Amino acid sequence: MLKTSSMLAFAAILIALTGCRRDEVEVVRSSGIDDFIPQYNRFIKNWLEEQLVENVKAVRKAEQEMLSLEGEEREVVEKRLLNLKREEDKLKFRLDFGDFFRFGKPEEVPADLVWEDGMDQEEIGDPRAKKGGSFRVDIRTFPPTLRPFGDNSNNGFRGTLYDDIDLPLVGLHPKSMEMIPGLADQWAVSGDGRTVYFRISQKATYSDGVPVKAGDFIFGSYIRISDDIVNPYAKQFYRENIAGLVVYDEKTLSISLPEPQIYAPVVLGGLSPSPPHFYSEYGPDFTERYQWKFPPTTGAYKVKEEDIVKGVSVTQTRVKDWWAKDRKYYKYRFNPDRIVHTVVRDESKAFELFRAGELDSFYITRPDLWYEKSEIDPVFKGYIERYTFYSKWPALPRGLYVNVSKSLLNERDIRIGIQHAMNWQKVIDVIYRGDFQRLDAFNQGYLLFSDPTIKARPYSITAARAAFRRAGFTQTGRDGILRRQDGTKLSVSVTYAAIPAYDKMFAILREEAINCGFDLRLDPLEPTVSYRKMMQKQHEMTYSAWLVGADTPNFYQFLHSSNARDVRGNLKPQTNNLFAWGRDDTDALSEKVRFALTEEELRQAAFKLQHIIHDEAIFVPAYTTDFLRVGSWRWLRWPDCEETRFCPPVVYEPLEAYVHWIDEDMKKETMEAKRSGKTFPEVNRIFDDYRYPESDLAPEPTEDPLPTTEGEVVQ
Repeated sequence: MLKTSSMLAFAAILIALTGCRRDEVEVVRSSGIDDFIPQYNRFIKNWLEEQLVENVKAVRKAEQEMLSLEGEEREVVEKRLLNLKREEDKLKFRLDFGDFFRFGKPEEVPADLVWEDGMDQEEIGDPRAKKGGSFRVDIRTFPPTLRPFGDNSNNGFRGTLYDDIDLPLVGLHPKSMEMIPGLADQWAVSGDGRTVYFRISQKATYSDGVPVKAGDFIFGSYIRISDDIVNPYAKQFYRENIAGLVVYDEKTLSISLPEPQIYAPVVLGGLSPSPPHFYSEYGPDFTERYQWKFPPTTGAYKVKEEDIVKGVSVTQTRVKDWWAKDRKYYKYRFNPDRIVHTVVRDESKAFELFRAGELDSFYITRPDLWYEKSEIDPVFKGYIERYTFYSKWPALPRGLYVNVSKSLLNERDIRIGIQHAMNWQKVIDVIYRGDFQRLDAFNQGYLLFSDPTIKARPYSITAARAAFRRAGFTQTGRDGILRRQDGTKLSVSVTYAAIPAYDKMFAILREEAINCGFDLRLDPLEPTVSYRKMMQKQHEMTYSAWLVGADTPNFYQFLHSSNARDVRGNLKPQTNNLFAWGRDDTDALSEKVRFALTEEELRQAAFKLQHIIHDEAIFVPAYTTDFLRVGSWRWLRWPDCEETRFCPPVVYEPLEAYVHWIDEDMKKETMEAKRSGKTFPEVNRIFDDYRYPESDLAPEPTEDPLPTTEGEVVQ
């Protein structure tokens, strides 16, 4: 049996002699996990008992209500009662489960488990890929921290440093979406579907060579949910969605859910280990102490201390002796020796650096970059190659997030009017040359779990003014903005990152909104400041686009009331519920999506949530596209083989698949050609092998259709 105290024995005593020959003793603090585990186990037990008492009261109340109800009212209470009894079953299971964190014995692992290894899928990448070279890209802002969790860690650069690099226990193949091994060589699901067992690879190590142990998952949980950091989403996730974590030996562990769930190995396989030796000084000052420290990673890249140039650049270095470098699914990926991320705040300057060969690749999806800026000599002479790639990644929920806790925005008619007052089609036509499409719904693009019948409300002066009129805005001021009789002006601010493309976009939206009698006040802020304001829930509306997972939609973090307000009713900061939305029916549906037992159960709940978001008009869909355009110097090579055409299809951006590589010979050849005037054939290729046929996007017929959206007068 593993001994926690020996595994996490960080305390040491340093003795130094002074000039007066007096001994001074400095005690280096421990991480505190030995005290935390029993405390957290007691906390979870007490919390579960409290929840069960409240649940029993709610069950009795619902049963009493049913005695005097009939028809639809009775059906509503019956559904609530079913959910309450389902919750009661989960709570009882968790109380019977025992300690949340526990160290068991190897013989406790069931002997009749059916172990899977996921080794029957296609290889990822191209066998021609070469290791070596430096890959140079730009970033707009320097990250506010290098920590993978805690304050301000949920920024766009975290994915580059951690989410796309660290290996999960079990992952999804980015083409077939079948489960494949990560840190775990094998996994198995218990007979009741609630527990997943994992066998960590014997070869798995951190980037500093220290072996990854099963106990590191308990430690990784501890440092994410202790009271020493602000991490409400993680605290809630562990408390409500994990039943327990058991370590059996150095390489075997199990993680349990409160109830069975589809895709459980992937859901639980996403929990991260953390190296105890690195976090030995974890404590109340964690945020400051570890602000710019990069932890050892389980993935192919690390960041050296000397490669962090604050405000200037961050460089990732490939781990030469990476433990997974020869494993299937990984051996043709993560190819450059170094990835240099240089801060270039101005996009035009960044493009000029790319044009000059100082950057190796640049996304040119936006029409002005595609049709104008990339029509240049390096492209015509074949030095820079252009690619259009169609992916199968679900559409980002890109649009305006409406904070319903703010004045005016807590009224549905006003929210509906705002939707009609936003002329996104003009933005698409003018700024994006008609190449993009209007986004129709939140969490759109999941082939099985998105309702394609939902359509975004179009821009309509008539419909917008009608909705505003229903909300009492019947008078027009000299500035053309509607007002109520008491003088209240129809004015709402929108917070967004101050970059030129967004400035142009919101200038159009504001001008078109005025025609509807709506004053859209613009609140452009430096990206980091905008992000902080949004996460503090200080915005009225904010423009954002959250990266979504590719397997199933996630509504809980965006809609559940526990992410909106705390027990005192105050707005809860540092959560992704930017709507500040909370309602019993959306809570229940969000939980059902999270704990669905079957695809059909998940589908029905997800469809209903999409309709609620649309009907309540809390999200204003912006635009989307199912393709990306990439410009890259010809020495940056992409796969073109039977298994992988350009890159795997289920990927947000091609560079995130890490299947590209640097060909140093081609780089030398290209640089010599530039000097001598030699040219190569122009390359402009389209990869649409994975594009969804239109027929795949049509809704499936159902005998039990979902309710349609509310009727509106639209012109």
